[in-house]
Amino acid sequence: MRKISIVTGCYNEEGNVAELIGRVRSIMAEFPAYVYEHIFIDNCSKDRTVLVLKGFAAEDPRIKIIINARNFGTIRSGYHALLQAYGDAVIPIVADLQEPPELIRDFIQKWEQGFKVVAGIKTKSRESWWMYHLRSIYYRLIRRLASVEILEQFSGFGLYDRKVMDVLRSLHEPYPYFRGLISDVGFSSARIEYSQPVRRHGKSKNNFLTLFDLAMLGVTNYTKVPLRLATLIGFFTASCSLLLGMGYLIAKLLFWYTFSAGMAPMMIGIFFLGSVQLFFLGIVGEYVGTIFTYVQDRPLVVEAERINFDS
Repeated sequence: MRKISIVTGCYNEEGNVAELIGRVRSIMAEFPAYVYEHIFIDNCSKDRTVLVLKGFAAEDPRIKIIINARNFGTIRSGYHALLQAYGDAVIPIVADLQEPPELIRDFIQKWEQGFKVVAGIKTKSRESWWMYHLRSIYYRLIRRLASVEILEQFSGFGLYDRKVMDVLRSLHEPYPYFRGLISDVGFSSARIEYSQPVRRHGKSKNNFLTLFDLAMLGVTNYTKVPLRLATLIGFFTASCSLLLGMGYLIAKLLFWYTFSAGMAPMMIGIFFLGSVQLFFLGIVGEYVGTIFTYVQDRPLVVEAERINFDS
């Protein structure tokens, strides 16, 4: 019998994991031709999430748990869990139930039709209006800039054939941009649209800094446009500065006693050029930081405990 591996990352989700396990269990009961495992990776939760998971794991060997030694962040922790899944198909799903488990049915059906990747595409959301549209703007921007086609409103929720996972395991990605990797490997894919429900329990662990980190990860991993743009803008501003400087020099020579440049143009020019330099210095820093992460060659996570993997 073929195996379906379902993978869930969690941090302080004691109010959601029990319902998620129940809903996944009910859905997989509709597919008697498959066995399944549900792998949870806990990112050092401070509530009762681990205790709740251990209770389920004690009575159901299909529930497997990885407990991290500390909080390694959503990106590293989630990707590490995916690489520990050796099912014939792997389905990542978040613990907060904002990715409907019922879509697992559609994912498996598309997979049975021969698709190696089935991507869940969010077309509507009950999150804040401004956040949804801000995400949409970012996805359109990264799609235009990236060297590969990045799926819009795709968070990684979907199904991935074992062949896809074997390719990902062969890569060395210490800090992966997962949605970009899926586009990069280039397997045949299907898309399933869904509407994102509102979170029912707990609070989102994402904030501006984590979302900005993810956004910059996509930019630095899949496009060189900002670096080339820095070169072009630097050349353009240098040319403008040279022309303006020559213009002021000529005007001063022709109208020595009547022309007074004043301090305003000089100060405006200094602040403008300084801001351009700082902006693109930050862009270069992001790329250097990405290189530094690869050079460090540290593990994605350090595990403190594993439960039910020997079964």
